[in-house]
Amino acid sequence: MFGIIKHIVRKEFIQTFRDKRMLVPIFVAPVLQLILFGYAVTTDIKHVSLGILDYSQTQESRNLISSFSRSEYFDVDFYLSGYDEIEKLLQKGKIHAAVIIPDKFGKNLKKGMKTSLQILLDGTDANSATIIQSYISNLIARNAENILSEIPARMPVGIIIPQPRIWYNPDLKSSVFMVPGVICLILLLTTLLLTSMAITREREMGTLEQLIVSPLKPWELIIGKTVPFAMIGIADIALVILVGRFVFNVPVRGNLFFLFGVSFLFILTTLSLGLFISTISRTQQQAMMTAFFFILPAMLLSGIFSPIESMPQIIQYMTLFNPLRYFSKAVRGILLKGNGPSILWPQILALFIFGFAAIILSSLRFKKHLE
Repeated sequence: MFGIIKHIVRKEFIQTFRDKRMLVPIFVAPVLQLILFGYAVTTDIKHVSLGILDYSQTQESRNLISSFSRSEYFDVDFYLSGYDEIEKLLQKGKIHAAVIIPDKFGKNLKKGMKTSLQILLDGTDANSATIIQSYISNLIARNAENILSEIPARMPVGIIIPQPRIWYNPDLKSSVFMVPGVICLILLLTTLLLTSMAITREREMGTLEQLIVSPLKPWELIIGKTVPFAMIGIADIALVILVGRFVFNVPVRGNLFFLFGVSFLFILTTLSLGLFISTISRTQQQAMMTAFFFILPAMLLSGIFSPIESMPQIIQYMTLFNPLRYFSKAVRGILLKGNGPSILWPQILALFIFGFAAIILSSLRFKKHLE
């Protein structure tokens, strides 16, 4: 009995490793994913982009701003001159928070009076907003302690009271942040996996050869095999939006037709990637393992689960070549902020370039593979 099992085990090992292409998803993918999980996915939030609106223009306000600049958690990227600038920067996602220092900030501290400090936060990422709010409150508290230590005894000391205000997700509901991310992941998984596995299934069944010798032209076959999965992806988006809106009360502030248009550009990339995987895979098992070799890094480097700004610099550069990064930002901008093309044009341009370049290159390889 054990001799039979031994021969079966030996046969499976030989059959698995006979195809050298299986070595990459089996051995390379786990190491790559470990590196990405170790460096890219982190709950620590650093380099928070901050905007400062200083109406006080006193030594006390400058000391407070300096404490933000010295902190490793904040980057004071914008010194603002008006409230309208804050709204524009938050909408574009260029800042995560803004601190508004009132004009009587310095005077109230010297007189020993309470003074409020307004904090505006981008709440589209509920977890990050909560952590950033905590960072700001702790920094303000430490700043108040420094002021107290510098003032002689028996002199009145003012109190700084942070007044946070959350935009786009006032209740900091995690579902508001996650549902747009789920849209991105579902579209990535369904279109990429279904496309690659459908074509390899044709090869396994022996029907791909029949299609090759038929009067069908290569481009007709490509369109015929990919259009159904594009339609399935669009239907999945509509379904998730409906469930998110009526079950989780996720707002839909932007134009849905614009959302579907942006999704189509992203679908071009995933479908073409599925075509490419089908040309390097002989079986559905190979196609699935190869697809996950692409899917997991794309998910980790998209900013859906961990802020890109908190990743190491080299990892941030790698995310620039990830279409899911641009698509996730566009989906959240449309649904949660009501952004339009005037704000999201960089993401649209990136998706356009990725989509059409990928579909052309993958189609050429698929055509060559058929021939």
